[in-house]
Amino acid sequence: MSIYNTEITAVSEQSHYSILIEWSDEDHAYLVTLPEWAESVLMPVTHGATYDEAVSNAQDVLKMLIDSAREQGKPLPQPRTVGSMVHVG
Repeated sequence: MSIYNTEITAVSEQSHYSILIEWSDEDHAYLVTLPEWAESVLMPVTHGATYDEAVSNAQDVLKMLIDSAREQGKPLPQPRTVGSMVHVG
């Protein structure tokens, strides 16, 4: 597999993970959590002064987490999907 194909795979996998971005009055920044990775890393995983910066930083962290898990031979967490969400009501 070429480097180009590996990068496409990593980007494709990133797009399936949840990214939660919330404004923090205390920190004066957008804080980012990655729900599927909560058992593996301390949250929030990153932040941004703007929403767009928080999204960009989240994508960078996701790529690093995916790459690191692969290098260590660890399984990736299962991405959450709308169909797999539990509805209480």
